[in-house]
Amino acid sequence: MTATVVVQSPRPVERLVRGQATSDGAGVRLTRVLTQDLQRRLDPFLMLDAFGTDQPGDYIGGFPDHPHRGFETITYMIAGRMRHRDSVGNVGLLVPGSVQWMTAGRGVIHSEMPEQQEGRMEGFQLWLNLPAAEKMQPPWYRDIGPQELPQWQGEGAVVRVIAGLCRDVPALVQRPATAPLYLDIELQPGVEFEQALPSTHHAFVYVYRGDVTVADTHVPAQRMALLAQVEGSDGVRLRAGAEGARALLLAGRPLKEPIAQYGPFVMNTQAEIVQAVQDFQAGRLA
Repeated sequence: MTATVVVQSPRPVERLVRGQATSDGAGVRLTRVLTQDLQRRLDPFLMLDAFGTDQPGDYIGGFPDHPHRGFETITYMIAGRMRHRDSVGNVGLLVPGSVQWMTAGRGVIHSEMPEQQEGRMEGFQLWLNLPAAEKMQPPWYRDIGPQELPQWQGEGAVVRVIAGLCRDVPALVQRPATAPLYLDIELQPGVEFEQALPSTHHAFVYVYRGDVTVADTHVPAQRMALLAQVEGSDGVRLRAGAEGARALLLAGRPLKEPIAQYGPFVMNTQAEIVQAVQDFQAGRLA
């Protein structure tokens, strides 16, 4: 059983990566899938956090007010409810199947707090870098509800399109500079899915349910498969294991610009980082 074939020369897996258990915000437990040491290798992606627990103590503290500058955050909820508020006046509620896309730009202060006292909280937050020319743009924000999120469906496959293009289904948000692709791929047992990718884009697969085979490499749950850069490759091929699978596929055009990061600020030089900290301390962020 297979979806429409579009790939002739699929990328192999360069290596498998195990995420790092950590906490952020007010003690929210999570797994840092894409860590800082992979930022150059996976440019333009800066970070991917996965959170998922049935224990309220692991998430109830949420993420109180904190600043950002110089990049974008894309939050994708699988289960649970989380309220967003920011210093520009945006308010939104993340529910299962929804996406929140926030461009921090020159600066924003926001919070993300649970709106539940029990039950499962699960989702992902991705940090996407901005090119130098766009880092100081005004902040921007969009909520995408579960009924709005575009989907592509094939035999035994459902793909939720968060960024980029899957077959003829475009995402609601596009970014020309980095051309990000962000897909949530749900496959029934044994089903194969292929996605075209430019050979120059950095790409990875993160499996969060079941297991998949990428090219000839088995990828179990809670592993990132970093896809090799192979000249002449035209995409990626996934096949679900015996229990089916859900996996994120991300790819993007590298910016090839310097990365200077200090916590929630990501710029191109240390001088810009110093300025970001001073602006925050002086109340000059949006």
